Amino acid sequence: MTDLSVSNSKKARFRLPDPWSVGAMVIAALVLAPILSVLWIALNPSENIWPHLLATTLPRYFVTTLEMMFAVGAVAAATGTGAAWLVVRYSFPGVRVLEWLLLLPLAIPAYIGAYALVDFLEYAGPVQTALRDLFGWQTSRDYWFPEIRSQWAAVVVMAASMYPYVYLLARAGFREQSGCGHEVAQSLGAGGVSRFFRIGLPLARPAIAAGTAIVMMETVNDFGTMDYFAVQTLTTGIFTTWLESNNAGGAAQIACVVLTLVIFLVALEKVSRKKVRFYALSKRHRPIQRMPLHGAARWLATAACAVPFLVGFVLPAGVILDHALSNIDGFWAPGLLKAFWNTLTVGGIAALVTVIAALFMVYGIRLSGRKLPAMIAPITTIGYAAPGAVLGVGILIPLAQVDHLLADAIEAITNERASLILTGSAFALVVAYCVRFYAIAQGATDAAMERVAPSLPMAARSLGRGKARVLAEVYMPLMRGSIGSALLLVFVDCVKELPATLLLRPFNYSTLATRVYDQASLENLGDAAPAAVMVSFVGLIAVAMLARANR
Repeated sequence: MTDLSVSNSKKARFRLPDPWSVGAMVIAALVLAPILSVLWIALNPSENIWPHLLATTLPRYFVTTLEMMFAVGAVAAATGTGAAWLVVRYSFPGVRVLEWLLLLPLAIPAYIGAYALVDFLEYAGPVQTALRDLFGWQTSRDYWFPEIRSQWAAVVVMAASMYPYVYLLARAGFREQSGCGHEVAQSLGAGGVSRFFRIGLPLARPAIAAGTAIVMMETVNDFGTMDYFAVQTLTTGIFTTWLESNNAGGAAQIACVVLTLVIFLVALEKVSRKKVRFYALSKRHRPIQRMPLHGAARWLATAACAVPFLVGFVLPAGVILDHALSNIDGFWAPGLLKAFWNTLTVGGIAALVTVIAALFMVYGIRLSGRKLPAMIAPITTIGYAAPGAVLGVGILIPLAQVDHLLADAIEAITNERASLILTGSAFALVVAYCVRFYAIAQGATDAAMERVAPSLPMAARSLGRGKARVLAEVYMPLMRGSIGSALLLVFVDCVKELPATLLLRPFNYSTLATRVYDQASLENLGDAAPAAVMVSFVGLIAVAMLARANR
């Protein structure tokens, strides 16, 4: 072999990565940076309070978090799975309407449901007032009523808000099953309950496990509901340790515990799905046909599906809407209009940046053809599993240090005291939203790009189109619908996000979510209601899109 051929082979073997591949790796690094930052801060705290945490509050936070995770997960799994089985397998009054109404609780954030439940059931609420009027009771000493602001109430609110995650995936799992197997089991004498536990549930178990894992991770992430019900979890511990004790290192150490717990949940869900696999043995797939119920059973099925919808959507929506209509002038309050504008701008910018970054990274990984970027891409989705409070710790502390360095540099050059640019504005919020909801944009973009026939970009390249023009002229027109959906879904999640917003918002800066929290914390549900209605309305748009996609 000549020297020239050896040189050419080395160049081919050690070719430099193109800008698209480099950009994809940079985006992946930026998405993972807050998680790595939390680990660094926890391992190098300015004041190590780890022994103090272990001896005092951390065990209580950890045990309570586990209790809430498993309780909410169990209730949501039972509710979502049972409702999905009923609407897929049986015909009863209202089934076609309830099939879609059961998704609506996703539009109501859990913290809004918490405020509504307390307002409805508290001593001065309509339920206890009606009981006193009916039985002639004078004070609370004359009768017993369960404590509303308690851990069990938090479980009810969280499960009622999040069971649709399980319901949606379980319904898809039941629908994909073949009706032949159920008919054979029925012919062999298996009843409805036996068919559910022996055929339906095992086949849909991976989908149910995935939905339950999402519910448990969202339970770990929640702050508004837990704080309102005074349930001390690891997430509320982060706020207490950082904001009240002024110890960022201790908050980072608690955040590491939360992150470890979430990673364990993700790993457990993936491992459990690998252990058991079910396959369709025939291409002739006959879907399950609804069986009509008779007598009292048909009305019991209707009630079983209506109760989650009533508790998860009708109750909170009714209470909040009643307060909003009683305070109609609150919709024009300057504070609400400012919060609405802040929500619109920050959420819109974050959604746009997130989708553009996901599009660039997915396209860059496809162009590179290398194993490392493809291996790193799934890891970047961990931001969605990481609670907002954890990301807040990992983003604010490094940004604050960079901010002070920038301010010192500007002061050295201009001899004028500079304000904080990054943490003094909504920049940190945009970063947190991008990291937190990057998985949504990446998943939608990757799925849309998979549906584009490889022959189309290859034909464009053969006609002399560059990589950027192929993306703009081939992929983008075919992916327009998916990109639009990703933009809307990321924006909706930004509107509802509370823990990260509370930690990272600048002074005197409110969004719709923080305004609801601030006013409700002051027991001023009337002023919180207009903002809560706006948040719920945005959530309804996302649920409508979800229902349309799953018809």
